[in-house]
Amino acid sequence: MASIGRSVRSASRLLSAARLTATSSRTYADQMSFTLAAANQVFYANQSVKQVDVPSFSGSFGILADHVPTLAVLKPGVITVYEDDGKVKKVFVSSGTVTINEDSSVQVLAEEAHPVENLDLSAAKEALSSAQNSLASAKDDKERAEAAIEVETAEAVVQAISG
Repeated sequence: MASIGRSVRSASRLLSAARLTATSSRTYADQMSFTLAAANQVFYANQSVKQVDVPSFSGSFGILADHVPTLAVLKPGVITVYEDDGKVKKVFVSSGTVTINEDSSVQVLAEEAHPVENLDLSAAKEALSSAQNSLASAKDDKERAEAAIEVETAEAVVQAISG
């Protein structure tokens, strides 16, 4: 019985040492390759950046190098990109996906995207009013669903511009 106990303790120590060695030899990426593309423009193409913050339906989150691999659906909102040189850029996206890969590369594919500084507040408010009118006058479920998406997107644009 005593020899079985010693064998188990020895095996346990070996496994602990193996885990420690595996953990200490893991290398972390200090760079993140970022791509942000939409049908209307490519904003970043495999460019090194420090951090990216994205709005998703499961909640907004920040992405750094060596982030856990993830796939998320974007909701209308602002993607904030922290570039290696310290510049911060904000891009409004209507919808899309974000893919975070094991090699610290990140791809955002947006349905539509525009730099926040190019958006016009009065036009956004007008679009919101029009979308709200469409929602109020919708005749069936399909029209209501389409108008609700328009309202959500227009509200997000107004919020993005207003800060």
